[in-house]
Amino acid sequence: MLSYDLAVIGLGYVGIPLAREAVNRGLAVIGVDSDHARVMSVNRGVSYVGDVPDDDLAKMLAQGFRAVSDPAELAAAGAIVVCVPTPLDKQFRPDLTAVLDAAGHIAAHLRPGTLVVLESTTWPGTTDTVIRPVLESSGLIAGLDFHLAYSPERVDPGNTEFGLHNTPKVVGGLTPACRDRAVALYQEFVPQIKPARGLREAEMAKLIENTYRAVNIALVNEMATFCADLGVDIWDSISAASTKPFGFQQFLPGPGVGGHCIPVDPAYLAHAVRGLGYPFRLAELAQEINGAMPHWVVGRIQRALNRVGKPVNGARILLLGVTYKADVADTRETPALPVARSLLRLGADIRFGDPFVPEWPVDRRLLTAERCLDTAVADADLVVLLQAHGAFDLEMIAQKARLVLDTRGVLPRRANVEPL
Repeated sequence: MLSYDLAVIGLGYVGIPLAREAVNRGLAVIGVDSDHARVMSVNRGVSYVGDVPDDDLAKMLAQGFRAVSDPAELAAAGAIVVCVPTPLDKQFRPDLTAVLDAAGHIAAHLRPGTLVVLESTTWPGTTDTVIRPVLESSGLIAGLDFHLAYSPERVDPGNTEFGLHNTPKVVGGLTPACRDRAVALYQEFVPQIKPARGLREAEMAKLIENTYRAVNIALVNEMATFCADLGVDIWDSISAASTKPFGFQQFLPGPGVGGHCIPVDPAYLAHAVRGLGYPFRLAELAQEINGAMPHWVVGRIQRALNRVGKPVNGARILLLGVTYKADVADTRETPALPVARSLLRLGADIRFGDPFVPEWPVDRRLLTAERCLDTAVADADLVVLLQAHGAFDLEMIAQKARLVLDTRGVLPRRANVEPL
């Protein structure tokens, strides 16, 4: 007899919120993760995911949820959802190691009638041509002996307005029966479902969403690189353009892109397209532009210091906000890292302040966050605002800093404040 309605593989920024919604709707859920530290933390009720506070985790545990590292527990689940990372390797190619590991564990314990859903972002065709053969090594046939589906995660860390409870869930299946089985699962805890024609359409939907964002961010980032020379305040222009009630969506420039989606997902789509024999030029150009922004920021830092007769070598530079987005503790793919690396190579004395990051490894150095930001701001030769956390006192920064480079366009305009 089955013990769990659902097993979630991967207890990170996607898996834990998914498990919470299912548990809160009365499903019997188990979490599986190969990271023993994560498993122990979850079972102690100590959350490492900002969107799921300790109180929520304690409530989940009281309702029967638990985390394990033994994949044999998967045999007792009626449905298995895979929420593991799909990063890029050192050559910027898709890395499906975690997904393949999860598929191997599932295959070893797969039972007839089980639903297997992949949520990890990947290129169209992965679920059918890469994951399906691994699962079928169990001797069971997808679409006949077990159900196979794909439903892209749409988690936005730190977003207090939208989550699983009010974001439509896209679901595609290997067969109509597979799709219907997956739809029935998600309808237990997600109010709105959007069925896709098949697996590949569901896989492509996620890549369209984030490639759209990457391309539009690249557009305003490239504009930012020349607007200052044109004597244009890019943020004021974007604010003016965004008053148009149709045909325009606001995107803002910054020091680069980070996180688990924007720097990665277009590369997955470009990888699939290259396999057809031609490039995905727009996505690759967007990646090139966004990827160059940290280097461009370092150039702006050099020019700003030069104007006050100070070389980068030996300058005390305070980086404010080193996470990839505001008001989250996530530093994955943060553009702050290449900025810091370049400044260290140039001989700068870098410090950082971030209310969400107490310690920050930059290559072989482990930096400790400045505790008194007022003093750190006043003591720095240059302050670089990389992320506009809500906890930052923007007026204080503009007031006390000798010189500020504002990469987010949020500081009061003063003689000592230079916009990106």
